[in-house]
Amino acid sequence: MSLRELRLKRGLTQKQLADKLGYTRERIAIETGARPIGGVSLDKAIEICDVLRVSNPRKLLEAEKPKENTSES
Repeated sequence: MSLRELRLKRGLTQKQLADKLGYTRERIAIETGARPIGGVSLDKAIEICDVLRVSNPRKLLEAEKPKENTSES
């Protein structure tokens, strides 16, 4: 699930999420792909997970990975 999907599932706007994290709204640009989630420190990833009530920070990274094509032609 993407950061945006998680944020929306929790009923938060970008501004509300940014305020809870002590970020500017522009810093939440990781959700749009403007900044890679892989560039976020572990501390910040854990803070994001705490605010969004996500138990595993890997869930944020999984959404960024391209899906593999498993069908054989």
